[in-house]
Amino acid sequence: MSIYIRNAWYVAAWASEVNHELFKRTILGEPIVLYRKNDGTPVALIDRCAHKLLPLSMGRLVGDYVQCGYHGLEYDCSGACVRVPGQERIPATAKVRSFPLVERYNAIWIWMGDPARADPAAIHEVRKINEPGWAVIDGGYQLHGGDYLNIAENLQDPAHTTYVHLRTIGNPATSDVPVKVEQGPDYLVTYRWSNNVPPPPIDKRNGDFKGLVDRCQYYHYFLPCVSRVDVVTMDAGQEHTEENMDKGLRLYGYKFLTPETETTTHFFWMQVRNFGVDDSKMQAEQFASLDQTFAEDNVIVTAVQREQTATGTRQQTWLSIDAGPSRVRKMLEDMAAAEQTAT
Repeated sequence: MSIYIRNAWYVAAWASEVNHELFKRTILGEPIVLYRKNDGTPVALIDRCAHKLLPLSMGRLVGDYVQCGYHGLEYDCSGACVRVPGQERIPATAKVRSFPLVERYNAIWIWMGDPARADPAAIHEVRKINEPGWAVIDGGYQLHGGDYLNIAENLQDPAHTTYVHLRTIGNPATSDVPVKVEQGPDYLVTYRWSNNVPPPPIDKRNGDFKGLVDRCQYYHYFLPCVSRVDVVTMDAGQEHTEENMDKGLRLYGYKFLTPETETTTHFFWMQVRNFGVDDSKMQAEQFASLDQTFAEDNVIVTAVQREQTATGTRQQTWLSIDAGPSRVRKMLEDMAAAEQTAT
């Protein structure tokens, strides 16, 4: 059974990556070529000419048409061939698949499934983006060497931060704090509050904490491909209301997972936060710190994927901390199975 879920919106690229030139990317195992028309509208076609299957990304743009680099066939943004050099008749088979796209939140989202089901309203909402008092970091990208199921498990696993991210977000004081798990029809949230603990190094740098803090980490996963982490650090002893949490350090960390192949994943990330809003130095430091954090995850997930492939075994031992990770994997596997049964 394939692990792909096709009837969903995935980030194909950051908006800044796609211009009036051919840009290739493999998504859900399929070669895609993206470009913008002269009016700025993004386009996505299967990256394979209908004639000899040469990747269209090896050709060039002629106005708003993609010209194959082998025999010059030209395709419009719908994937229809509009010109065959040397003959007037265009064969009915001379067409390639096009994909619905939506540009939102500085990203280009692609629908790889049934085009009739591509409702833009289903794109996940990014909280607080472009609101006064909140800063945005976007454009984060890494190619991760694990399948998106392993990455989803990692993103629902607060326990690993103590050991994997010692130089960034790790906090040994929270290693024995149990996590709680809640599940809805299309989401899972794993969370914990660590009360009366020393702030981790990153919060000492970004905040003005004089003593102990209360710190929450809410790890939301919205099927099939969006992770939202809500992290709050506030002076200890306060009621945990939304208003009080917004007065502390608060950030929303978004990760958008787009399977490249069944063992690799495009890992896009962005952050929305309420501190250092006009601080360009902090903006750069935050980007670098987050990029390092996710690179640390990539090392772990890539190694796990390698050993799973070598042994044919996902894991040998289950612990109580696996409640969230195992549950999100099961939800994704069930979603993929249901989609494939329906087709």
